[in-house]
Amino acid sequence: MKVLLSLLLFLVVIPQQNSEKIIWNETQKLRWEDFRGTPSRSASFVASTNTGINFGYSYKIDNDDVYVEYAVESFFSRDKSWFVPGKVTRHILDHEQAHFDISELHARILRKKLDKKKFSKKVKFEIESIYRKVEKQRKAMQQKFDAESNHSRNEEEEYKWRKYIAKQLEDYDEWK
Repeated sequence: MKVLLSLLLFLVVIPQQNSEKIIWNETQKLRWEDFRGTPSRSASFVASTNTGINFGYSYKIDNDDVYVEYAVESFFSRDKSWFVPGKVTRHILDHEQAHFDISELHARILRKKLDKKKFSKKVKFEIESIYRKVEKQRKAMQQKFDAESNHSRNEEEEYKWRKYIAKQLEDYDEWK
């Protein structure tokens, strides 16, 4: 008997290309016009980028064979990203782009892990576990980037990070 199971999980709702989210694209860099959120009065920095990973999947089990399809995209949230007019520079915009690039890097890492995984009948648990680990790593890298670059103020560390992120994206180019 053929067993068909299908599940679509949105850990973060997969958006349609709309005015509120931008899907990462290597030819489209962020512009200040993309930042539509309200600046935080209490922040010690002059810009903030909200990015993440959209993730959904479906699967079916046919006898002992497990078939998985998934979609992974990194996104920038226009309405949750902000800057203080008159206080930002191109250098700061490049810093914010690096945050978006870190999310894209982790989208690629997630794709690679899913591509390489041989799933059992515990697909839901296995996929969600992989996603949670990658998401934890993404958040940790975002925080480390800000801490070590002092939110772009430490230019030497900032440039080291940008070079590192670009190299990592190149290393995961197969999974873009």
